[in-house]
Amino acid sequence: MSLDTVVEDIRDDARTRAEEIREDAEERAEEIVAEAEAEAEELLEDREAAVERQIEQEREQALSSAKLEAKQARLEARRDVLEDVREETEAAIAELSGDRRAELTRLLLEDAAAEFDTDDVVVSGRADDESLIRELLSDYEGYQYGGEHDCLGGVVVESEVSRVRVDNTFDSVLTDVWEDSLKELSARLFDDE
Repeated sequence: MSLDTVVEDIRDDARTRAEEIREDAEERAEEIVAEAEAEAEELLEDREAAVERQIEQEREQALSSAKLEAKQARLEARRDVLEDVREETEAAIAELSGDRRAELTRLLLEDAAAEFDTDDVVVSGRADDESLIRELLSDYEGYQYGGEHDCLGGVVVESEVSRVRVDNTFDSVLTDVWEDSLKELSARLFDDE
């Protein structure tokens, strides 16, 4: 065997070995690329899912917020309507006159008088009703007119002797009726179920 043959055999072995290394390297590179692509695909899918979840969460939050704002606006509008109804009712009560006003005031005075067993009683009322109240007091011994009380009408009856005070004003009656009927009134006005 000549030296040239040995050199050629070594070169062939080296080439073969180099080819095997290159093929192994290419194979490994393809595996690495495939793994990287798979990881990238998985990462992309995870990110897309996360973005979808975030979008859905933000959509739900926006929807909840919009529903809450709408509910608050409805409640505010209802409150405004109820306030208007209350103001209109108060105005109608304040405008009561003649026999109707006299009869209601007389009934409120009778009701309040039942609470007193003394003759030292003071009755106050709306300034415009002074003559009406004085006229009604002529039927009650020991009762006297006590002056003006800021109200829509009716009477405030009190006695220092018995330390009793009865507020039978149109205002107090309206407040009681309003509180007792508010749910029903709201249902009628707003078609609540």
